Amino acid sequence: MNPKILVLRTAGTNCDYETVNVFNYLGAEAKAVHINSLERKEVSLQDFHALVLPGGFADGDYISSARILANKLSFNLREELQKFLEEKKLVLGICNGFQALVKSGLLNSSGEKFKQEISLISNDSGHFQDEWISMKNNGGKHCVWTKEIESVYCPINHGEGKLVMPEETLKELYEKDLVVFKYEKNPNGSMDSIAGICDSTGRIFGLMPHPEKNIYSVTDPRSTRTELPFEGEGIQLFRNGVTYIRENLI
Repeated sequence: MNPKILVLRTAGTNCDYETVNVFNYLGAEAKAVHINSLERKEVSLQDFHALVLPGGFADGDYISSARILANKLSFNLREELQKFLEEKKLVLGICNGFQALVKSGLLNSSGEKFKQEISLISNDSGHFQDEWISMKNNGGKHCVWTKEIESVYCPINHGEGKLVMPEETLKELYEKDLVVFKYEKNPNGSMDSIAGICDSTGRIFGLMPHPEKNIYSVTDPRSTRTELPFEGEGIQLFRNGVTYIRENLI
């Protein structure tokens, strides 16, 4: 059996193709599924080993980034998600998906599911930012997704990427080693330059930058002036998820 990955779509999602592609490239069976299919029980989350929330503009971000999607996760799909997590399966949220994870309370410092403790708000710049950045592994030694990764060079594409939280929550993140990635140069004003965090199990991970956009080094802007390996710097994160599934869930 190959690892089965559900890439969740909704109106406004626009990075599902890239996300499905990288998992399939790594030998998994990834499928883009619209959230309506889960809510109508046409597709069961339990048939998959990992849930991935890709980037985009879920439901147009009309209330705030990913708020509508977060509410659907925490209310309409709560029971199914709880069962999924109890089976020690994986969850990954990228950009808009990260916003949905923290706003639904699936990803926080306390470990109490569906309790929002963290948010992502408008960039300090006051505008949408589209640029390539470097982020470095801050530790997060128990994070399933980031083993053997020191840094990743990849794009950011967001208008609301500033990670904010109470000071006591920030302290708890560090005490529990949940701060996984930090920006080398803070592009959006995130507290303590944090780019990505995980939960205490290491199986739920969210980040604002887009590693799925640097899977093949030909997309890396540095490739025009230096020789790079065929695979881009973002691919190891996804390979780690596939490896975990093969070793622990199949």
